[in-house]
Amino acid sequence: MLIPNPTFLFLITLLFFPCLSSSVAQNAPRDTFTFTHQFKEAPQFYNSPACKPISADDYTCSDDAVHIAMTLDTTYIRGSMAAILSVLQHSSCPQNVFFHFVCSSNPSLLRSAISNSFPYLQFQLYSFKDSTVSGLISTSIRSALDCPLNYARSYLANLLPLCVRRVVYLDSDLLLVDDIAKLAATPLGEDSVLAAPEYCNANFTSYFTPTFWSNPSLSLTFADRNPCYFNTGVMVIDLERWRAGDYTTKIEEWMELQKRMRIYELGSLPPFLLVFAGKIAPVDHRWNQHGLGGDNLRGLCRDLHPGPVSLLHWSGKGKPWARLDANRPCPLDALWAPYDLLQTPFALDS
Repeated sequence: MLIPNPTFLFLITLLFFPCLSSSVAQNAPRDTFTFTHQFKEAPQFYNSPACKPISADDYTCSDDAVHIAMTLDTTYIRGSMAAILSVLQHSSCPQNVFFHFVCSSNPSLLRSAISNSFPYLQFQLYSFKDSTVSGLISTSIRSALDCPLNYARSYLANLLPLCVRRVVYLDSDLLLVDDIAKLAATPLGEDSVLAAPEYCNANFTSYFTPTFWSNPSLSLTFADRNPCYFNTGVMVIDLERWRAGDYTTKIEEWMELQKRMRIYELGSLPPFLLVFAGKIAPVDHRWNQHGLGGDNLRGLCRDLHPGPVSLLHWSGKGKPWARLDANRPCPLDALWAPYDLLQTPFALDS
């Protein structure tokens, strides 16, 4: 059967301009978009005997639950499905994991997709308005980094219920191969707002423009700090401390300055570095083996960093599902494939 022209054009737009997935959807009737692929139902995973039981009414606010925040959209839903499956499969208490999903369009469709693949999952969906941040976004070196939903991580303290005190933020292009509870329990010390793996061997100065470094009033931001690069795709966040310090406003202030004078080239990362670099609690590098998607321009294949691995992160331009579909996978993409819940047209019922 022929696909009607408007639907066809919409699908082609999403295919070739993935960053437009939310903005295009806003100009179309809500929830009229349908996935071109179907996803399989994931197996159910059960708590070990040592896990503390949580009643169904208490999940959203329970301190005994592991709270995870992720963004959802139609472009990266395939990666999100794999990430969720990996979290549950490697958790010692999978029934105590609660997901907080943030989306900016197609909420009913996304809710249905998650519920169909994970009918037992404890989760809540939150709406993020693109207008919240669209006026603050400056163009970056890769268009996908400019999607408003990319900035939703800066607003988790406003979106999630006040009773949620700590959350693990995860990107959609990663896999857990260890128990998420270990990461969630990272000590934040007396005053750190967030924790993440730091990479102090990275060239920190390269994340900001010469305009920034040549202006003493700006470069002195890092005085009395030992700033190191950290990847915002994996963070443990104390939401109470975030709210008390009004850190969303602090990030927005840097984004407003960026609109007036260009002080960085990337998207949502530099404002986090400006506010938090040198002040975060450290996390072992095993919890973010990042960069597996290659650089932001070419997406070339990369190897793992030396050392143990608890989390694989395909940050960068190349995504494992896209490379697998194109029959041009990188060697490490084979590690992602077993978590892919895509229902292929050739799958046979068992």
